[in-house]
Formats: sequence, structure tokens, C-alpha cells
Amino acid sequence: MLIDSNSEEVFTESKRSPAIKILGAVLALAVTALVFIGYTYLRNKHAQDVAAITASQTVAAEPKGPPQALITVDDALLQGGKTILGGTVKNTSTEKLGPLTIELELRRRKDGGVDKKSVTLEPSEIEPQQEARYSVELRAQEYGSARVVALRAEGVSLPLPYSTAQGRKRPLERPESKTITVGKRPGAKEGEFLNSADNPARIP
Repeated sequence: MLIDSNSEEVFTESKRSPAIKILGAVLALAVTALVFIGYTYLRNKHAQDVAAITASQTVAAEPKGPPQALITVDDALLQGGKTILGGTVKNTSTEKLGPLTIELELRRRKDGGVDKKSVTLEPSEIEPQQEARYSVELRAQEYGSARVVALRAEGVSLPLPYSTAQGRKRPLERPESKTITVGKRPGAKEGEFLNSADNPARIP
């Protein structure tokens, strides 16, 4: 019986083909896993670098030295659908400060995120031991809380050091007053009582 050499090669290749496919699949999975691990490592490293940079900038931005101003924060007032925030800034240094602005951090009700808002003072420049007021109106349904985070002076890169104190308390709400009108009784004649034996009257 004659055996064709070409048919033997085809038979050998058909036996080796599944092993090659399995090996290729294993290599492909290994490459995919390595790519995923490398991507995860780089992403985590980038997040750590960004966090470190942010932390260093925050530390560098913190005001240093003795307080140069005293900021009082009044209780928030609600008027209609608005929240009114305000207070005073007193110059406790020995130099004139200004123009000044206060930076507020506003927390949104919807998602808990924060917004920053700069509020000017009136007057914007303060002499030593003098005060200025600040005030801002916000939508009550948009923001749930606010706090002072910085006091800035025009032309100065870093915020000024300051201290805070409680300002004006929220005024107590007065109960609604009701006026009751009582009908007048006929006036008594001279020497006559409205309630007597001769002229009895029913007392409610």
C-alpha cells in the first residue's frame, strides 16, 4: 500500500492545530491581563500624584502668621425663598487693609458638592480697628450651608490670616397678633348700673 507524503503532512498539521490555537488564546489572555494591570497601576499612580499636588497646594495656600482681621458670622436669615448671609470684618492689624473680599464655600443641596463665591466688603478698605460689613443673598433651595474659607486682599497672592467669632443672632419670630373687636353695649345713664336688680344683664 502506497502512502502519499502530502496526505501525511496534512494529517500531522491537523493534529497540531488545536494545540497552537490553545497556546495563542493563552498568550492573548496573558497580554490582555498585563495591559489591564499596567493601566490600573498607572491610573492609581496618577491619582496619588494629583492628591499629593493638591495637598501641597492646600498647605502652601494656608495663611500664616498672627490674625490680621476678625470675621464675625451672623446667623442666616430666611426671607421668602432666599437665604441672607452676612457679618463684619474688623481690621485687628496696625495697617490699612484692602480692597478686601471674603471667600465663601457653599454646599449644594442636590449633590453635596461645593461652590466658591467671593463677596465684597462695604467699605472694601478698612483702617486699623475699623469694621466693614459683607452680605450676600442665595437661593435657599439651592444651597444647604455656607462657611468662610478665606479673606483675600487685592494684589496679595496668599489669603490673609484671620480669626472668626459669632455675629448677630437670628431674631426671634414674633407670634401673630390678633385683634378682637367687642361690640359696645349701650351706655348707662347717670347713677344707673348696667347690671342691677332693676336692670339685670346676663354676664357671659
